[in-house]
Amino acid sequence: MHGYTSGRLNLPFTGICTFAKKPHVADWSAIDADAAILGAPFDAGTQWRAGARFGPRGVREASTLFSFGHAGAYDHEDDATYLSDDVRIVDMGDADIVHTDTLQSHANIRAGVEAALAANALPVVIGGDHSINIPCIEAYEGQAPFHVLQIDAHLDFVDERHGVTRGHGNPMRRAIEKPWVSGMTQVGIRNVSSTAREGYEDARDRGSDILSVRQARALGPDGVAARIPSGVPVYITIDIDAFCPSIAPGTGTPSHGGFLYYDVLEMLQQVTRAHPIVGIDLVEVAPDYDPTGSTSILAAQLLMNLLGFVFHARAQG
Repeated sequence: MHGYTSGRLNLPFTGICTFAKKPHVADWSAIDADAAILGAPFDAGTQWRAGARFGPRGVREASTLFSFGHAGAYDHEDDATYLSDDVRIVDMGDADIVHTDTLQSHANIRAGVEAALAANALPVVIGGDHSINIPCIEAYEGQAPFHVLQIDAHLDFVDERHGVTRGHGNPMRRAIEKPWVSGMTQVGIRNVSSTAREGYEDARDRGSDILSVRQARALGPDGVAARIPSGVPVYITIDIDAFCPSIAPGTGTPSHGGFLYYDVLEMLQQVTRAHPIVGIDLVEVAPDYDPTGSTSILAAQLLMNLLGFVFHARAQG
């Protein structure tokens, strides 16, 4: 019988909500995959509306929409099939979060990313607030240097405020301090930021390239991608508040004037064509602020397409 009619139909709304209904691997020492999804449901770094702890669950549920699995996803515009069966993706489940304990929770997230790296799988981490990027980047200690592409409304370059150094306003400052982070491109930064002027000056002094939404649109996706140093490996961190809250209201600190879908998708496609991608995180999805589920669907669709681009580029050599 034809593959579509034999066995189980396995529709998106049936079964267990792993990411894209991929296999769950509970034993992190037994990961055998090209990409490994890790949930980081930590939101104690939040300075306004909490709720991103439910991000991994929301994005996983939304991702089942893209799990029909008929031999990958054919894109007629690109005339390419993305994420066919030869791309092996697994879901590691979530890092264990200890409520009110940032350091232990972050250590547990780091351990998950290290397990993915040890298995030569691409780590893909779903937050959680943006502070979860801190242990993600720390997990690359001893790895080859890479450039960070941040897509975000906010600079997140606060050094320390009232003794807090690992909140969601700190991750890009913590990243640039690492000897294995070679530089940073920060795109989508706009309006009133959580970072004061000194933070912007500090970021630029350390070699950061900062672009607003309007500046990025004027350059175009190719122009933004071309600003990243040629050929360097790239780690991509995406804050869902980079997008306009008209399409992504489900986040703790919405900022109007954000990107639309193709603004970001085309930029990411260009980056994957020109650079090896060493890691991905997507943060700040707080599903309870969006009863339509659109924010979670946007996040899942973006991750699925980004993974498709990454592995298509690898296959093209």
